[in-house]
Amino acid sequence: MFRSLSGRFLILTAVFVMLAEMLIFVPSVARFREQFLLDRLERAQIASLVLLAGGEVTDELQAELLHNAEVFNVVLRRDEARQLVLSSPVPATVTRTFDLREATALTLIRDAMHRLASPEPEVIRVIGEPVRMGGLLIEVTLETSGLRAAMIDYGLRILWLSLAISVFTASLLFWVVQCFLVRPIRRVVRNMRDYAANPEDARLVIKPDATITELREAEESLQILQTRLTAALRQKEHLAQLGGAVAKVSHDLRNILTAAQLFTDRIEASEDPVVRRMAPKLVNSLTRAVHLCEATLAYGKAEEPGPTLARHRLRDLVADVIENERMAAEGHELRLVNAVPDDLIVLADGEQLHRALANLVRNARQAILRGGAAGEITVSAGEDAREWIIRVSDTGPGLPPKAREHLFKPFRGGVSKGGTGLGLTIAAELVRGHGGNLMLEKSDEGGTSFCITLPKGNFAATS
Repeated sequence: MFRSLSGRFLILTAVFVMLAEMLIFVPSVARFREQFLLDRLERAQIASLVLLAGGEVTDELQAELLHNAEVFNVVLRRDEARQLVLSSPVPATVTRTFDLREATALTLIRDAMHRLASPEPEVIRVIGEPVRMGGLLIEVTLETSGLRAAMIDYGLRILWLSLAISVFTASLLFWVVQCFLVRPIRRVVRNMRDYAANPEDARLVIKPDATITELREAEESLQILQTRLTAALRQKEHLAQLGGAVAKVSHDLRNILTAAQLFTDRIEASEDPVVRRMAPKLVNSLTRAVHLCEATLAYGKAEEPGPTLARHRLRDLVADVIENERMAAEGHELRLVNAVPDDLIVLADGEQLHRALANLVRNARQAILRGGAAGEITVSAGEDAREWIIRVSDTGPGLPPKAREHLFKPFRGGVSKGGTGLGLTIAAELVRGHGGNLMLEKSDEGGTSFCITLPKGNFAATS
């Protein structure tokens, strides 16, 4: 219990209430002592009225009056002269004198604490003002044992009362905390446990209903987190299922493409010049398609190899990509420019870099053709001491806001109707596999530009 929030709150409440009562206890005891002494002065004044009235007072009556007033003697000053009105033998020497007429609050508290801390009885003199204009001054002598006993009794009653108030207050606050804080927190914890057991079940997403602002904000934040996580897990499952389907299709497609490769030998033997010019490109396309299917199957087994780095003349890779896209754009006003320097050699996996560039150029071609106007695609490149920089720029209409928001996200960044948005995702992953980066430099009404950076690493040492 004491390790729980409500248990500790209960203990702290009781402690703080007791501390508050202690702050009240000290001045309260001081006030009780003052009232005790004033009461003895009033009793002494009443006892002295018998003599002031001119009556006969025997020794027995005088002793009884002093006993009832609980004092040893009474001195009264009515005019300028002090008069010993009542007296009896004093058992000890008067040790201290207290003048209640000029006592401040701090003085009363100090004297009260001193009296409680001094168990030995003393004989003290107390001076005060008579009640109801009964004179100028009244003075009595009394013993402190009765005063201290009365103060201790009063203090114990205050202590027990304070303890009762502390327990009642702490119990009330304990109940309030249980109802308004602990139970809602337990509900949130219980929801988190249930959700953790089955995070794909959307029915387990918490529904905020707390009336406390802070708890309500916590529940709303947890709801957003659980909703996003559930959606992510569902997408992950969908991607896993899609991956299995793609792997099956790739397996069969690889077999079909392998069979198609067997017929390219006869095509290359054709005497038709157009066929002889197109045959090598067809062979290269079929080879890349087979390799892509094999890579897809390997990826499905989580065995996709990293890039095999080799030196490649970048202009030749770009020329092959542009030639394929030029054939796809026949009949349209589209100009493709290979602005890569002839002597630029890069260290990369030729097949993967070709796929990345092909995806970027294909997206640019589709964007321009979708706009319906003439356009231009330019592939340029350069280098510095640390990296190669490759740019694919077009004069198309630019990417829409949704595509820019979900850039490089599969199945969400597609622009064309029926598109999957996988082109940029694949290109970015292939570039990252080389230790490089693919970024969007600009996209507006004037066109779009993507930039690929590939680190040189130890290229100079191996060249």
